[in-house]
Amino acid sequence: MSLFRTKPLSTLLAQADEKGGLKRTLRWPGLVALGIGAIIGAGIFVRTAAAAGQNAGPSVTLSFIVAAIGCAFAGLCYAEFAAMIPVAGSAYTYAYVTMGELVAWVIGWALILEYALGAATLSIAWTEYFNQLFPDLIPWAWRHSPLQTGPGGVHGIVNGPAVLILLVLTLLLIKGTSESAIVNAIIVAVKVTIVIMIIALGWQFIRPENHTPFLLPADSTHEGFFKHGWGGVLGGAGVVFFAFIGFDAVSTAAQETIDPGKNMPIGIMGSLAVCTVLYILFSWVLTGVSPSADFVDPNKGMEASVAYAIKTYMTGYGWLATLVTVAILAGFSSVMLVMLLGQSRVFYSMAKDGLLPRLFSEVHPTFRTPYKCNAVLYFFVAAIGGFLPGDITGNLTSIGTLFAFVLVSLGVWILRRKSPNQARPFRTPLVPLVPILGMVVCGLMIIGLDSTTQLAALVWMAIGLAVYFLYAKGHSNLSEPELGASLPAEAGD
Repeated sequence: MSLFRTKPLSTLLAQADEKGGLKRTLRWPGLVALGIGAIIGAGIFVRTAAAAGQNAGPSVTLSFIVAAIGCAFAGLCYAEFAAMIPVAGSAYTYAYVTMGELVAWVIGWALILEYALGAATLSIAWTEYFNQLFPDLIPWAWRHSPLQTGPGGVHGIVNGPAVLILLVLTLLLIKGTSESAIVNAIIVAVKVTIVIMIIALGWQFIRPENHTPFLLPADSTHEGFFKHGWGGVLGGAGVVFFAFIGFDAVSTAAQETIDPGKNMPIGIMGSLAVCTVLYILFSWVLTGVSPSADFVDPNKGMEASVAYAIKTYMTGYGWLATLVTVAILAGFSSVMLVMLLGQSRVFYSMAKDGLLPRLFSEVHPTFRTPYKCNAVLYFFVAAIGGFLPGDITGNLTSIGTLFAFVLVSLGVWILRRKSPNQARPFRTPLVPLVPILGMVVCGLMIIGLDSTTQLAALVWMAIGLAVYFLYAKGHSNLSEPELGASLPAEAGD
């Protein structure tokens, strides 16, 4: 049996309309809100400062632009696929149609780094701000990883707040997608308002000297090509790329979207456009208000950096720091909600294809959600969020996402050649130029990440290949000869 056997597009489209599956309830306003809900969170409030302090300095604004360009190219490719193949699974599903089962498995395994690990990273960041708001509510050891050491040599036991917030969001997802979307829309309205307030009020506190030099010079703190100058901009792009994770999660809800051919492209590109503008303005204000060096100083703005910058440098707006902390907690919650939704839908699709145990595709008889998948996913994500620190998980999330973006861009090009007449409600412009640019920019950001992250990702992929050959390959639905045909050329527009 070929490792690159593809799943017929006709089979996928039939699955999208089967009875008893996921319920279609979303339109483009809900999808845009879903995308913004996933995008604006840990990235803007945590990764902006991390990239400024460690890689780019004030030029982190340029890092956001580089990352946004890569996302725009990939987003156009996602939009074509999501409109043409409106099923759950996102990049995994698209790879199955275009590049075959092994590549689909690899990308599905990589998406665990994006969604599950992303949710865990967010839960850790959620706890950091929770600790700022209620510094004495929970003992230090019960709100930090065992790998962290606190004042007086105290060792962490478990990140309790992270475990709890993940449980609440999992129960909400089990209840239903439409209910989750309503809660998400309310949170999005709150946190976008707060981001705009920070930009508007913080502008008057920008000090030009904090933007000079704009590109970080090489010194003992910033050694290495990706730690200063234009290399730092690229390295910073790989770090802040985490801030854009989420627009692709919109595509995982394709099977729950009404008229996906129209609503999916608007949801994906609309959410990306809104967030890009906010990111550029926000990063400019943050690095103008606070010196970038503060963001690598453990005694200053290394943790909960936005709240620190407001309290320290925005005289008279201490109240805003508290309000921001509340909004950030809500914002992180909405991002985790979408990440958990995205991961469960990828697992749902993989289980429907036989690559994962069937329990991941079992739908609740009343709520019509993959409730068993959500439950199993909770224990996996909560274990990571409860026992690992955020600096280990953040960059791994970025590399998993970037890898998915590269393969989705390649997939659009392949499918245009293999099935040129297939109906496409939305068409990526300038193919193959846009897919090639998407692969190049995202590939460069992967290279710009640190070697430890790259090595950890390779180990994760090796584990995934072992699981594929030991379980998934033998249980695949395409093991049945009549289903293992290659993608046919479809009649279409």
